Amino acid sequence: MSIRSIQVLLADDHHLVRAGLRALVQSLSGFEVVAEAGDGREAVQLVKKLRPDIALMDIMMPELDGLGATALLATASPDTRVVILSMNAGADSVLRAMRVGAAGYLLKDVTPAELELALRSVARGQTYLCAAASRHVIDGYVDKAGSGADPLDRLTPRQREVLQLVAEGCTTKVIASKLKISVKTAETHRAQLMEELDIHEIAGLVRFAIRSGLVSADT
Repeated sequence: MSIRSIQVLLADDHHLVRAGLRALVQSLSGFEVVAEAGDGREAVQLVKKLRPDIALMDIMMPELDGLGATALLATASPDTRVVILSMNAGADSVLRAMRVGAAGYLLKDVTPAELELALRSVARGQTYLCAAASRHVIDGYVDKAGSGADPLDRLTPRQREVLQLVAEGCTTKVIASKLKISVKTAETHRAQLMEELDIHEIAGLVRFAIRSGLVSADT
């Protein structure tokens, strides 16, 4: 009887990066790449449809970032294990990923051998952090002992989506269209996140999104 391959979805907004990841993952015994996505929203849709075992997810993507997508998948496809790929090993970023349900966190400069180790670990139900991420998490706990929670963590997954789209310059009408909700509902989400963050102008939301790593400064 043949053993079923571990199915992997790749999500990254750079075609060449996805091509490289596909080649690496496909070269591993027992793994199969079943789909690719160019942004977080597409990744969520494909995961819901295909139910892969692992989603290898870039953290910085347009429309919906990797953490926002991971938060949605925690309820939409809880059996899919998400491994975040990032250039940032900072404790805040790693801890956010863990809080929203990621099973692994890798820097993009890890070796192919460590990528394989991470994928096999999370496929077994374990959590995997690369060495640099682990070190920064420990340092972050020491530095932030007793400090307040991250404001971004107070937002619902939907509010995070709206915040990212606002920061990317989308109008309320465009946000409503992308999220398949009414304009009034989109306005309500924006008002609620402004109230939660105590930020009451668009420019302030954009600055907050950049500081939080939700979007890049050149978006």
